[in-house]
Amino acid sequence: MISDRRAVLLGAGALLAAGPARAQSADGLELSGRFVQGGHIVGRTWPGALVFVDGESLTTAAASGLFIVGLDREAPSSVEIRVQDGPRSARRTLEIAPGTFPTSRITGLPPATVEVPADPVLLARIQREVALKTEGFASRIDADHFRDGFVWPVEGFRISSRWGAQRVLNGTPARPHFGVDLAVPAGSPIRAPAAGRVVLAQPDLHFEGGLVLLDHGQGLITAYLHQSRLDVRQGQDVRRGDLIGKVGMTGRATGPHLCWRMKWRDRNLDPTLLVRT
Repeated sequence: MISDRRAVLLGAGALLAAGPARAQSADGLELSGRFVQGGHIVGRTWPGALVFVDGESLTTAAASGLFIVGLDREAPSSVEIRVQDGPRSARRTLEIAPGTFPTSRITGLPPATVEVPADPVLLARIQREVALKTEGFASRIDADHFRDGFVWPVEGFRISSRWGAQRVLNGTPARPHFGVDLAVPAGSPIRAPAAGRVVLAQPDLHFEGGLVLLDHGQGLITAYLHQSRLDVRQGQDVRRGDLIGKVGMTGRATGPHLCWRMKWRDRNLDPTLLVRT
């Protein structure tokens, strides 16, 4: 099995999160990352090459030759990566380690944020907001801002809920929690952990409260929930460290914290695995 305890230099001084695995070759394809459920694969290949994941064409390498592939919570035990650039091709099969996901029980939430709403006005609002979020997550800017890894979006936090936890809300089993909750005082600054473009900035959604989505390129989107204040607007480009908002407890929250999420296309990822550049 490929080791998951070595860092790999991708070039230009870009070091990925501590402890990534690496699959080397001289055939035009190099892979590194965190080969675990919820993790990711970062590849370097020919610029503009098509990238196939288990036989499906899902992305294209940037001009730098870099690409990223997400591994969701239910990722299989092995994944095949193939790149194609005209007559040139290369492929690699990677072993994917299983994740460990605890159970998280939360009580005291307003019933309207947990149960299916009966109010047609509220239901219509939720449907409109789902459409907004779906459009934001569908963004695909041509960039590779993930190349330098990520830093934490807040400082001095305590992880109050781990990524992938099986949620039990007010005693009722719910879908897994596809975010990591970082507990910090209300009003704490939230900063962009990597460069990106703001593709959604909504101050008052029913479930998420104040929500910002950042597109880091190739379908890699991060989300910042429950904000008390937004300091960015849709369409704005941000650099690592730029202020994007303040921590709050808006939407479905029982205390001040930042719920930090990450998606690659339709796959939910653990954003902490891209930290520690």
